[in-house]
Amino acid sequence: MTAIRNIAIIAHVDHGKTTLVDTMLKQSGTFRANQQVAERAMDSNDLEKERGITILAKCTSLMWNDTRINIIDTPGHADFGGEVERILSMVDGVVILVDAAEGPMPQTKFVLGKALKLGLRPIVVINKIDRADARADEVLNEVFDLFSALDANDEQLDFPIAYASGRGGWAARELTDPREDISPLFNLIVSHVPEPTIEIDAPFSMLITTREYDSYLGRVLTGRIHSGVAKINMPIKVLNQAGEIVESGRVTKLLAFRGLERVAIETANAGDIIAMAGLEKANVAETIASPEVMSALPAQPIDPPTLAMTFSINDSPLAGREGTKLTSRMLRDRLMKESEGNVAIHIKETDEKDAFEVAGRGELQLGVLIETMRREGFELSISRPRVLYQTDSAGHRLEPIEEVQIDVDEEYVGTVVESLSLRKGEMTDMRPSGGGKTRIIFHAPSRGLIGYHGPFLTDTRGTGIMSRMFHAYAPYRGTIEGRRNGVLISNGDGDAVAYALWNLEDRGIMFVVPNVPLYQGMIIGEHNRDNDLEVNPLKAKQLTNVRASGKDEAIRLVPPRIMSLEQAIAYIQDDERVEVTPKSIRLRKAILCPSDRKRSERSSPR
Repeated sequence: MTAIRNIAIIAHVDHGKTTLVDTMLKQSGTFRANQQVAERAMDSNDLEKERGITILAKCTSLMWNDTRINIIDTPGHADFGGEVERILSMVDGVVILVDAAEGPMPQTKFVLGKALKLGLRPIVVINKIDRADARADEVLNEVFDLFSALDANDEQLDFPIAYASGRGGWAARELTDPREDISPLFNLIVSHVPEPTIEIDAPFSMLITTREYDSYLGRVLTGRIHSGVAKINMPIKVLNQAGEIVESGRVTKLLAFRGLERVAIETANAGDIIAMAGLEKANVAETIASPEVMSALPAQPIDPPTLAMTFSINDSPLAGREGTKLTSRMLRDRLMKESEGNVAIHIKETDEKDAFEVAGRGELQLGVLIETMRREGFELSISRPRVLYQTDSAGHRLEPIEEVQIDVDEEYVGTVVESLSLRKGEMTDMRPSGGGKTRIIFHAPSRGLIGYHGPFLTDTRGTGIMSRMFHAYAPYRGTIEGRRNGVLISNGDGDAVAYALWNLEDRGIMFVVPNVPLYQGMIIGEHNRDNDLEVNPLKAKQLTNVRASGKDEAIRLVPPRIMSLEQAIAYIQDDERVEVTPKSIRLRKAILCPSDRKRSERSSPR
């Protein structure tokens, strides 16, 4: 039987783990010498490539000498942390990848804490060692301090270290060692990570750690075989954490990870990571087992969603001009399909007609879903994000609190502290982090952080780095002031006229350019006062037969503020919506007709 090592690679966003995995695949001979492989091959999703982040956990596998190394490339963003936690139950070791300049960041801390609690002994790889601002010795001390702060035991504190450059294609055990290839890291993994404990003669059992949907195979469930042997067509059942039977069935397809591909196999042994099809109801954290198994395997619970938005069909006058998927049935089917493959997203039908509540772990996760759907041809109307509250035993309201770590130039510290204090953030730590930067840690309510990323970049002139992760539910911290300015609302349907927009510039900042189609109730700009104002952006200049002594000068408009999807979602208020189509992002009032809007305002409780 082939020796197996199961590892997860864990790092903060942009610390280079996907690039390092590319190098490992190439140097292990997984790719042919003449094979064309995309850079960051593990980030196969278009959005992953564009944003430079890993969104979905992915498995790959390679052979090093006589050992099969199963590698799981995990998301580095806290919104996708639900993926990370469960993956750790599949592996026997973790590689903690730390940037040689930035050092350990919040996501490193978040996942490392989970790994240490499970008793895993990490390997620390200090990556990007060839950076001009690398500070390897200081970063190593910071990693050791982090291990200590997370209550690592003596065995875990005695972690092995490798220095690497994923892009340069080398790893070394010491900074003075020759920098030739990645083999020192392979050898370290084989020698340090234990083999999976195998009960080959016991009945088959496997814990489901990830779930996806395939239009040909149905539910595809991935996990590590805990005991026994999996075979095609063998009878199986699914047990939930209480030991109750969820469903019974047969294995219709077994898939093993070989390089970047999934290959159909006939049998798989305990210790290996596989994907399986043939079940309809099985979910993450449940156990697939032979009929004679009576108890479920222990599992990490799925963290609850903290944020929700309402997705509804696009009912604006411009509906159907750009998209091909417009009906509530299509919207419902697509959202249900998403919940099939993503356990961190919860879908619920609402009392509103043609609308669904979509709950997730953060703005980025829901923003990625919306962006994916618009690229598929959907037209949607999206509400402002709202946090999901809980209630304690005494009936007090609890809200989600996030730990926010900020690295910022010293001159902007005061501005950032003031901004987060207004958002009910409490500072828990502040210290210099080298290079004239200060590291500040806050505990802030999730609702106060909605839409803060844009103002944060403005406050720090684009030089600040902010990282967030879920901390805990805590007592409600009171009212947080929202957007101070009102909006400018179109009072009619038609194309925007340059002359009209020019005349409106003294009322506020425009969001639209001339000649774009507008409709009654659409938001075309931000009012420079605190009230909403209905305006006419369609009014053309009156022409007369009297010639002026000078020619009409060309109208010069102030460039409008064009918002990204995330900025638009963060900008709107409760009575507003973002209209999302394959080509456009528009802001609008939820109720388009002004008289209906006023009637609704009068009837709503103050």
